[in-house]
Amino acid sequence: MIEILFFAHLQETMGQSNLAAPLAGKTVAEIKDWLENEYPLLSLKQVMAAINEEFAVDQTIVKDSDTIAFIPPISGG
Repeated sequence: MIEILFFAHLQETMGQSNLAAPLAGKTVAEIKDWLENEYPLLSLKQVMAAINEEFAVDQTIVKDSDTIAFIPPISGG
């Protein structure tokens, strides 16, 4: 089981800040695909991912008990 954290507008779209899912052994890209299929309003195309507080790329494999966070781009003006 892994923990998935959502920040900013992703949290609003999900209606929750986190969830647990049995996705250990999947890549970041596979987890993004799974989430977008399960939650069609969610778009993770432009977000950064961090595993256990370290930035990760789409090919990174998530291990059991890891925490993956999805962080949208920061904009300002």
